Amino acid sequence: MTSLVGRSVVVRVPATSANLGPGFDTLGLALSHYDELIVTAVEGTGVTIVVTGVGAGIVATDESNLVIQAIQHCFTHFAQHLPALHVQANNIIPHGGGLGSSAAAIVSGVMAAKGLLAGIVEMDAATLLILATELEGHPDNVAPALLGGLTIAWSTETGPQAKKLIVHRGVSPLVCVPDSQVSTAHARSLQPETVPYADAVYNISRAALLIAALAQSPELLLEATGDRLHQDYRAAAMPQTTELIRMLRSHGHAAVVSGAGPSVLVLADDPARRLEAMALVKEHAAASWECLLLAVDFKGATVNEHQVEVTA
Repeated sequence: MTSLVGRSVVVRVPATSANLGPGFDTLGLALSHYDELIVTAVEGTGVTIVVTGVGAGIVATDESNLVIQAIQHCFTHFAQHLPALHVQANNIIPHGGGLGSSAAAIVSGVMAAKGLLAGIVEMDAATLLILATELEGHPDNVAPALLGGLTIAWSTETGPQAKKLIVHRGVSPLVCVPDSQVSTAHARSLQPETVPYADAVYNISRAALLIAALAQSPELLLEATGDRLHQDYRAAAMPQTTELIRMLRSHGHAAVVSGAGPSVLVLADDPARRLEAMALVKEHAAASWECLLLAVDFKGATVNEHQVEVTA
């Protein structure tokens, strides 16, 4: 059996925003806001984890850490022995903000496993998506985190599938992050089991239009981001988010809940309009919001060999 001791990889995974308004549990967008980690196979047993940035002193630093769980899941899937690991994680994706922090952790682990097992086990994009979705439960965030760009994700009898699309260069994302969190499980619990037929048709038309708006016609983004399936039902759980979205949309900006919230994603059709939206947030929003001027990430998650420094 090949010893992995001394192998070290550096992983970079983008934040993601799922749903994008009408594309509930289907559409996702990768954003230029990254968690990074270095994973090294070392002598001994167990894991050591050092976390800096978001979650430092809060997230688990033992085998229950989501990154470690994802690495272990991959090693078990391929019947490989997991060595002792040292992990250095630098997190900047907000936790509980609707920007795919759990998906980023899972994808980080899956990509780390891919890098550590390079030359022993080969993992293609389809396998990576399956492994990540098995842990996340749904592919709408892990797909853009893995692939980058705009992704359409769906499930089949043989597992999750995803298609990556290139986003029009004029699309300029703005993410507004509050200092509060919303549990994804709680947000999902507010969804009704059935919705009116007219609302279903409304969302189907807007989701189809949104693909066209993001790919070639950004001027249609306001109309294309209309939603009747999930945002109104979840409004009571995040009133400040709902208020901000209504204010921005009343001024012509394509604002939606990012994922399960409470962050707000604005899909501006050019950089100048994005600055207008940010000015509105700073001037009129009742709560304090951190505004992130981001780009669409087109590469998705990456893993590269990391050179371990050896001291004499």
